[in-house]
Amino acid sequence: MMTFFENDSPSNLTEYTVSELSGSIKRTMEAAFDHVRVRGEISGYRGPHSSGHAYFALKDDRSRLEAVIWKGAFSKLKVRPEEGMEVIATGKITTFPGSSKYQIVIESLEPAGVGALMALLEERKRKFTAEGLFDPSRKQLLPYMPAVIGVVTSPTGAVIRDILHRISDRFPLHVLVWPVKVQGEGSGAEVANAIRGFNEFQPGGDIPRPDVLIVARGGGSLEDLWGFNDEVVVRAAAASQIPLISAVGHETDWTLIDYAADQRAPTPTGAAEMAVPVKADLEAQISGLAARLSGAINRQMDNRRQGVRSLVRALPSIDQLLALPRRRFDEASARLERGLELTALNRRRAFERTASQLRPDILSARISERRQKVSEQMLKAERVIERLIDRSRARLSRADAVFAGLPARLSGETVRQKERLANIARRSDGALDIFLKRERQALLAHDRILQSLSYKNVLKRGYAVIRDEHDHVLSSAGTVSQGKAIDIEFADGHVKAVAGEGDGGPQPVKKKPLPKAPASSGASGQGNLF
Repeated sequence: MMTFFENDSPSNLTEYTVSELSGSIKRTMEAAFDHVRVRGEISGYRGPHSSGHAYFALKDDRSRLEAVIWKGAFSKLKVRPEEGMEVIATGKITTFPGSSKYQIVIESLEPAGVGALMALLEERKRKFTAEGLFDPSRKQLLPYMPAVIGVVTSPTGAVIRDILHRISDRFPLHVLVWPVKVQGEGSGAEVANAIRGFNEFQPGGDIPRPDVLIVARGGGSLEDLWGFNDEVVVRAAAASQIPLISAVGHETDWTLIDYAADQRAPTPTGAAEMAVPVKADLEAQISGLAARLSGAINRQMDNRRQGVRSLVRALPSIDQLLALPRRRFDEASARLERGLELTALNRRRAFERTASQLRPDILSARISERRQKVSEQMLKAERVIERLIDRSRARLSRADAVFAGLPARLSGETVRQKERLANIARRSDGALDIFLKRERQALLAHDRILQSLSYKNVLKRGYAVIRDEHDHVLSSAGTVSQGKAIDIEFADGHVKAVAGEGDGGPQPVKKKPLPKAPASSGASGQGNLF
């Protein structure tokens, strides 16, 4: 069973939901305040949100109005919002149903009068000065003779024609023009992009890199020149690696780019005069310097020529200087040929004498003589050492007999002398051993030379020595007659043979076997030699 409760106080008012009521209020507000201009001070501005939208408030001395700038409109603003800046905002009033608030959606923003612009300009100037962007130490010197000049200005105004005309009159050279807007929305970004673009040119590229930049614009009001006060323009000018000349407005006009540039020109024409010298003046200066240089060179050459003449008179002639060397040269050349012949003859004779002494039998005789000499020296050294030792012992014995009754001090001295004699004896033995070792090494060296020159080493490589019956060496085939007995010596033995005729070669004779040694006789085991 259901129970219905009737409203005790019925009403004719229309019933809305919260969303319906919020939507109705939103439509009413937007219809009533389609486009409005609001003047107020920016409060709570912290820069654009990560989404690109900007949220802040406009206030005066009594009220506060929330404001929002959507991302698309924020990028098109001529003047960017700053905290505490008094502005005139143009936009639509709308509500935000989620929090029952109303706000203005700003479409354009402009400073509230010249006073606000000047205050903003001073604030930016203080900020950039604190950052060091206007520091004189950052300024670059302008090149005296640039090859390429880059100009950032409007391509349709009178400024570019004045600059080109002045450059053509003073010193014609290559000029690159980067066309930009110099007034209105987006002009600051275009000028900054042009400065950065010129700096990104590479030396030696297809487009030459400028040696100096000129940023120029004609005169105008503070609002007209406001684009050259933008932060992006000031930072681009301060960061430029190419020297930059600012020529914005007339001589009485000042913008922030004038402080950041390396040089400020009062007018665009003055900027062209700063950038290039006068060609005619340079040519006249060069001509004057060339004339002065030519006169100085001529005077210097005259002075040097006069000095050389004075030195020439004091010096002897070439013939006098070369007379003695020429005579020495002639005498030396006359003796040279005979000297060369005598030297060659002496060298040849010495070589022949040395070659005749390098036979194996001579080396063997020398080695035998050296061995015998070494043995004799060894025996002589041994006898000398024995005699020295006997003499020392005899002296010691006599000393012992003489000094037997002396004090113990003399006995100690005797002991020390004995030890010294013993040390001398040991040193003599060591010296003798070293001498014998050297002689043995020399003997071994001679033996190695003998072995290297021996013909038996040649026999081991497959050669043979042929002798006749008288044991004479046969060195040619013409000395061998048919039927003649010959002896052929190989590395491992001898072969008897008989010489034939023609190419037949000798008939080998079998080598007789050597008789066996008889059995040992006697207790010593010594065999019979015969």
